[in-house]
Amino acid sequence: MRGNISDSEWKVMEVLWEKSPRTMTEITKALWDVTGWTKHTVMSFLKRLEERGALHYEDGGRAKLYYPDLKKEDAQLRESEEFLDKVFHGKMGLMLNAMVQQKALTKEDLDELYEILEEGRKHD
Repeated sequence: MRGNISDSEWKVMEVLWEKSPRTMTEITKALWDVTGWTKHTVMSFLKRLEERGALHYEDGGRAKLYYPDLKKEDAQLRESEEFLDKVFHGKMGLMLNAMVQQKALTKEDLDELYEILEEGRKHD
């Protein structure tokens, strides 16, 4: 996948990650309530995402069937790393410290984080 996914493109990919293949009409219907996008807008996003290697289509008879080529987990990791690099110079500790200082983490968040860290320690 070349380049980053915009917020709008992310919405299109979410629809495909949820269920695929889908036609352009199905994608447009799935996004309509949230975005109000027409099929022409969705078509533009699909074309851009295809050109950048995030998805592909196959002829499905009457309509093209769209499939994601970019895995959601890979996209999430890329976005997370980019955010961490941009905002916290790649330092996870700085980010967590900022969240703790601003009381942005609930007790449940901290418990979950502790479990994640403990699990990570087992894999070292």
